[in-house]
Amino acid sequence: MKALLTPVEVRQLCRTGKLTTPTPGLANGYTQANLVVLPKSFAFDFLLFCHRNPKACPLLDVTEVGDAEARFVAPGSDLRTDLPRYRVFHHGELVEEVTDIRHLWRQDFVGFLIGCSFSFEAAMVNVGISVRHIEENKNVPMYKTNIACHSAGIFSGNLVVSMRPLLPVDAIRAVQITSRFPLAHGAPIHWGAANEIGIENINQPDFGDAVTINSGEVPVFWACGVTPQVALLQAKPEIAITHSPGHMFITDVKNQGF
Repeated sequence: MKALLTPVEVRQLCRTGKLTTPTPGLANGYTQANLVVLPKSFAFDFLLFCHRNPKACPLLDVTEVGDAEARFVAPGSDLRTDLPRYRVFHHGELVEEVTDIRHLWRQDFVGFLIGCSFSFEAAMVNVGISVRHIEENKNVPMYKTNIACHSAGIFSGNLVVSMRPLLPVDAIRAVQITSRFPLAHGAPIHWGAANEIGIENINQPDFGDAVTINSGEVPVFWACGVTPQVALLQAKPEIAITHSPGHMFITDVKNQGF
């Protein structure tokens, strides 16, 4: 039933506090997005960081200063309430997770919506490819890597990836499918030996949940929109607000629109 919800219905459930869980599988066919909110004084540097790292940070929308509505991808939305859960950072330190940021909103805030790999999962499922974290009702596993991003102003850091275990034949099909979704991170950046990209223990993700990797399957890794959160930790702006990993903003944009 979750997949049958419309984006507006999902956002309304978030707005009323009825949805506070991760969003994989919700409103299938519509683009999901990562959120970063920053003061205007840091917005240009972050915009440049996204431009230089489009695989990890494919921009879908940027709000006007002080405006909480994502006018281009979700008219009528409110970025202060329409995600299941948010993270609040002060000077690079995570200080709280909340389900509503209206009390924190400032007139100098700029909101950035960044593409999410959840957006291409319906296309994988539709051709019979297993998406394990959906099957196990978990959040997708995400890992910090040793792959450096291109820095921009105060923002720098290493790439974060999401992982889906697949049979080799399905991994090849997944490359073909996800390459058609450049605004949802596109094709994988790596598969196979996790230690080659700096992941020491595949069963202990840095974000999200561990999932079952069956015999014969290989881990397949996509660039992940949690990457900006790592950059925020290093840049240490006075305040930054993001989605909690896996708790995405669902837009009105259909995936085939890419």
